[in-house]
Amino acid sequence: MSGIEVSAETEKNRYHLAYLLLGSNIRAEINLSAAVRELGRFGRVLRISQVWQSPPIDGPGQPDYLNAALILETPLSAADLKETAIFSVEGNLGRVRSSDRFAPRTIDIDIALFDRQIIRLGQRHIPDPEILERPFLAIPLAEIAPDYVHPVTGESLAQIASRFDPQRCGMCLRTDLTFELY
Repeated sequence: MSGIEVSAETEKNRYHLAYLLLGSNIRAEINLSAAVRELGRFGRVLRISQVWQSPPIDGPGQPDYLNAALILETPLSAADLKETAIFSVEGNLGRVRSSDRFAPRTIDIDIALFDRQIIRLGQRHIPDPEILERPFLAIPLAEIAPDYVHPVTGESLAQIASRFDPQRCGMCLRTDLTFELY
C-alpha cells in the first residue's frame, strides 16, 4: 500500500479554508455585518474584503446589492458548512427562498472556493463558475486572496479580477462600511 492514509478522526479535526461570498439588498448594512459575526460561530474569520455596491443582475426596481467576501477557517466540511452554518445564518437573518432566483434578499452566502478542492455540492459547483463572469464576486475575492490559484483555470484571483473595471460594471466601493474580525 502506498500513500498516506487519513483516519476519519484526523479528517474530522482538520481545518479548512472556505472563501465565502456575501450579498444583501434588504437592510444590507445591518445584515452583512450580522452575517460576518454569525459566521464566526462556525470557525475563525481570517480576512474580510471591502464592501462593494452593485446593481442587481436581474430585477429592475430592486435596491442595489452590497457584496463582500471573507475567508473562514473552519473544521466543517463544505457540505456541513453549507447545511449547518450557512443555512443557519441565512435563516437567522430572515432569508426567504423563492422560485425567483433574483429576488431581493436579506442575506445570501455562497461557498465560492473551498481549500483547493473541486466539488459538486447539490446544484452548486465549487469553485463557483460565476467567479469568472461576475465582477462583484471576482473583485472582493481578489482582495482577500489575490494569489489564490483557481483550481480549474490556473489563474490567480488577482488575474481574474483584473479583467473587470468596477466602474464600468456599475460597482462602487463603500468605504463607509467596515467589518470587525470575529
